[in-house]
Amino acid sequence: MVLVAGSANLDFVVRAPHIPAPGETVLGGTFQTFAGGKGANQALACARAGGVATHLLLALGEDAFAAPIEASLSSAGVTLHMVRPGGVATGTAFICVDDQGENAITVAPGANACLHAAHLPPLQGFSHLLLQLEIPLPTVTAYALAAQAAGLQVVLNAAPAGPLSAALLAAVDLLVVNEGELRTLAGNSGSVADCLTRLPCDAVVVTLGARGCVARQGGTFHLQTGFKVPVVDTTGAGDTFCGVLVAALAGQHTMADALRQASAAAALACTEMGAQSSVPHAADVAALLIQATRTDEAAALQALRQFAGLP
Repeated sequence: MVLVAGSANLDFVVRAPHIPAPGETVLGGTFQTFAGGKGANQALACARAGGVATHLLLALGEDAFAAPIEASLSSAGVTLHMVRPGGVATGTAFICVDDQGENAITVAPGANACLHAAHLPPLQGFSHLLLQLEIPLPTVTAYALAAQAAGLQVVLNAAPAGPLSAALLAAVDLLVVNEGELRTLAGNSGSVADCLTRLPCDAVVVTLGARGCVARQGGTFHLQTGFKVPVVDTTGAGDTFCGVLVAALAGQHTMADALRQASAAAALACTEMGAQSSVPHAADVAALLIQATRTDEAAALQALRQFAGLP
């Protein structure tokens, strides 16, 4: 059983030909709202696409923005541990998605900033705690230390990127980052492999978009190439990856198998609009894993190895 602790937002999404530059106004297209927030997205992915029992500690305001978030999570079977700070709005995110499916996101934390150490529920029965950085950093650190002391595996998706204390990193069993976050934390402009080696956690996974992902587990490296799909919107793909990765590890899968499942789920999440609305079901992930064939798999793997700076 997995516990996720983190943010929940209502996403306001507009499509546009390109993401505006500073000072630029762009005439957009469709506008929609979706349930989102890194914590909520990852919990829903863990339950829906990963197929494991999942609980989520979250904070929502007492406003209309909270209702679609609760409905989305409940529909996926996520058990909610709710904090309702009075007089604070539900978190929101403002997202622009361009014609290539890339996005730019601004988050107003709202109630997410009100999660504190005392809100952590009892940890008995959980094997993994999954955290992100859209809630206060002292809270994240307190949760990680408590979970470490209780014998849980602590997984941190270090997004959005920022400096992390030695105490927090020492409590993390598995760190998940994208390439930009990896370089921020490693303070290194060398290869991906160099940066992975510099981080003190026992295991680190870096996602590399369409290229795939690379993991360092102790002194062993694992590579997983990406799945080719028609990209509509990349919002939530990284969160889907994190949720399914932890679900697979909680199900006693190997790291290599977990990376493959997570990569397939993340690819499918890019084929639909929205964050939680784009998370696939476990059956869809299984079908892609069966159907996916690449005649250029060896070449793609070699290209990924070279990009990461591995021999």
